[in-house]
Amino acid sequence: MVLSLNSLKINKGGLKKRKRIGRGNASGHGTYAGKGQKGQNSRAGVSQLKRMGMKKQLLMIPKSRGFKSLQVKNQPVNFTDLNKYFKEGDVISPATLFEKSLIKNTSDPVKVLGKGKLEVKGLKFEGVKMSETVKKQIS
Repeated sequence: MVLSLNSLKINKGGLKKRKRIGRGNASGHGTYAGKGQKGQNSRAGVSQLKRMGMKKQLLMIPKSRGFKSLQVKNQPVNFTDLNKYFKEGDVISPATLFEKSLIKNTSDPVKVLGKGKLEVKGLKFEGVKMSETVKKQIS
């Protein structure tokens, strides 16, 4: 007989079913679900690592506070940057801003902010968001 993956069989008594707790008294692990009666270890949400001599390590690890938003942030570009790097009639798009190292990548949205005064005239904006002050200055 040739040994192959489909001919492999588990030895008798080699596969043990996992303990399904909290599924009624007939299962043998009902009522207290194998946790005893009262006390901290019978309650939900209690780390069992403190019993393994890891309490000191758990206390040393800093807790992560707050949350990080999944919403993508705009990459800001100000008028002062546009005055430095662009001439009259240039097209301002994420690609040109990336070439001049004003933004980190072209995949995230770009927003032009009105900090400073736009001295370069005739700029064309493509594929960028603008604040209200920028829209007023351009028109």
